[in-house]
Amino acid sequence: MITRRDCLKYPALACVASTLQPGLLEALEGGNLITRAIPSSGEELPIVGLGSSATFSSVARSGDVSALQDVLRVLFENGGSVFDTAPGYGASEEVAGKIVQELDASQKVFWATKVNVARRGGGSADPAAARGQIERSFQRIGKDPIDLIQVHNLADIPTQLGILKELKDEGRVRYIGTTSTRTSRYPDLAQVMRAEPIDFIGVDYAVDNRESAEIILPLAQDRGIAVLAYVPFGRTRLWRRVTGRTVPEWATEFGAHSWAQFFIKYVAAHPAITAVTPATSKPKNMLDNLGAAVGELPDKTLLRRMEALVESLPPA
Repeated sequence: MITRRDCLKYPALACVASTLQPGLLEALEGGNLITRAIPSSGEELPIVGLGSSATFSSVARSGDVSALQDVLRVLFENGGSVFDTAPGYGASEEVAGKIVQELDASQKVFWATKVNVARRGGGSADPAAARGQIERSFQRIGKDPIDLIQVHNLADIPTQLGILKELKDEGRVRYIGTTSTRTSRYPDLAQVMRAEPIDFIGVDYAVDNRESAEIILPLAQDRGIAVLAYVPFGRTRLWRRVTGRTVPEWATEFGAHSWAQFFIKYVAAHPAITAVTPATSKPKNMLDNLGAAVGELPDKTLLRRMEALVESLPPA
């Protein structure tokens, strides 16, 4: 929990609390984050986590990663756990692995990473290269078993998911799955969901990007597959659309006091979503994002109102 003492001890966290809505720190301190169960096990996860592409990845490539240490500290000390990364996200996995070990937070983090060594154009993956990439992830993360490894963007499912199934049988990976961030691949994703014993999928989902809710999310519910929701802000798209606008007063009905909470709560309200993983490199934003896991989630009527509001905005 971030306290006044923390703001003095960690300069990067200074004034974070004063910029957030009243009561958020107290709510987080109460430990009442909304959670969802992983269908295959019943294990509960907080509905808001952290992704490591975009800004997180950019800062990880820089010489000063102190801000990322503070972001991860905010996540763990305020009840969060889910951290999503990939070897393909530049230095994100390696840098975050070092930070988690420095924070002695290996038991607090639910670590989700990926594997993808398939050739461009859909070529077959080299099994030895895939195993090598996975072993490097173990070394970087410093956690065995790893909580979740997914095949990144459906790359050579027979080879790479086959390896993950072996690792799960060996007890080195707790959960396995696959991801898709391209709607054109949703038919392929659905086929894997129906045919393979996966625990998780990862897909894009946002208030103005709802294609996955047509087939993929209902199928996940039917098949008992957990879902990590990516880019709930549409990367920067939604931020551009709300530039200069204030959050509508009626959003307080479900506890949204910022646009970040508005967008995240929309995604988290879908019953198929297990956790939402927006990326950030700023401690203030991490704390604000966690606020979306506090209080209520919008009901169907409010969800339609949220959609209508966003649809009325100029396109990005």
